[in-house]
Amino acid sequence: MTKVYCYDKCTTCKKALAWLDANGIRYEKIDIKADHPDESALRDLHERSGLPLKKFFNTSGMLYRELGLSEKLPSMSEDEQFKLLASDGMLVKRPLLVSDTAVIPGFKEREWSAALGK
Repeated sequence: MTKVYCYDKCTTCKKALAWLDANGIRYEKIDIKADHPDESALRDLHERSGLPLKKFFNTSGMLYRELGLSEKLPSMSEDEQFKLLASDGMLVKRPLLVSDTAVIPGFKEREWSAALGK
């Protein structure tokens, strides 16, 4: 089943869930703050996505800014970045779509539509 890691107060997450509902796509909603992916899961999701690791960071989030990650990330090793991402779900780009065939951080209707055959 398709999983969607979301944060209830996030308007982009609300938009993505409404799109899934409107298209009749069944999914499991997971609270990214309370039940975020651990380091092992993040490594797997990153590998499956084929995307640069930076795409998994919520670069517009308060925590990202508070930690000054725009300056720190370029000099961090990949292992350090995975540990950091796994430490707090609010650092992870959301919504995070995980299906049998795709892993997509963030909501772009065209990408989700192509990945889910809609």
